[in-house]
Amino acid sequence: MSVQPRPSIGIQSAKVKRMAFDIDLPHHAVLDSHIAYREGGSENGPVALFLHGNPTSSYIWRNILPHVAPVARCIAPDLIGFGQSGKPDIDYRFVDHARYLDAFIKAEGIGSAYLVAQDWGTALAFHLAARRPDFVRGLAFMEFIRPMASWDDFHQVEAARETFRKFRTPGEGERMIIEGNALVERVLPGSVVRKLSEEEMAVYRAPFATLKSRKPTWRLPNELPIAGEPADVNEMLEQAHLALASSRYPKLLFAGNPGALVSPAFAEAFAAKLHDCQLVQLGAGAHYLQEDHPETIGRSVAEWIASIEASPAP
Repeated sequence: MSVQPRPSIGIQSAKVKRMAFDIDLPHHAVLDSHIAYREGGSENGPVALFLHGNPTSSYIWRNILPHVAPVARCIAPDLIGFGQSGKPDIDYRFVDHARYLDAFIKAEGIGSAYLVAQDWGTALAFHLAARRPDFVRGLAFMEFIRPMASWDDFHQVEAARETFRKFRTPGEGERMIIEGNALVERVLPGSVVRKLSEEEMAVYRAPFATLKSRKPTWRLPNELPIAGEPADVNEMLEQAHLALASSRYPKLLFAGNPGALVSPAFAEAFAAKLHDCQLVQLGAGAHYLQEDHPETIGRSVAEWIASIEASPAP
């Protein structure tokens, strides 16, 4: 295992970005590649592990980490194939991401953590929590992935559902995502209420400058568990959601209005069925809520962690 120097980049990254788009991240050698990550906060605090989705990176947490750093040791990895992590010759299926994330957690020596997740990061968090419930100190999540009985359950906007149907159509999906970089150029900016700056878009574009480099962004729409397919991902996430429903660890759910995968009403009903789940309605937001509400998300997560840590152990 090789490790590059580990500065407190979680606290510093937002300031450094204004000077040079983004910073060079430290990384762990993991399996046959490497995982880059941002880190900040107290070495003595509980770990908060931040998991991003498609087609973003740990960069999406840059304005949230400074708010959480005073109460936790914040670690935000780039999933394999994303951000500054390596791009090994793998399929980039959900099971691959879980395998590399497990290896990163082991390399980083994390024994337990608060999981903070969005999009595919939530699927990884749910799957991890189902396999290792003792690992989870608490779960904060937003715009989450779940098994969906039909396409009607996938997205609130019909046009978005049709776009993702095309993403999953052989030939057409490759043309749109591999050749056209549609996840970065269309889906990402179209799912943020504010306008992302050219500097911010430059960071999001950087990992996917070539056709070959976009394979990870193409694969994940094909992994969405819709109408039972793909069967293996659907089964894993069904089991993970059953475990979530019976879990006792604290939870914090964020919802935007109108949201994308999760509407305010759906979030309210979902939170009500879970044990110890607080709901924070953020207001105007679609899918990438971290870009529209970093301060509210960051402060809410920090207060939630501080409150749990101050409570007597059960």
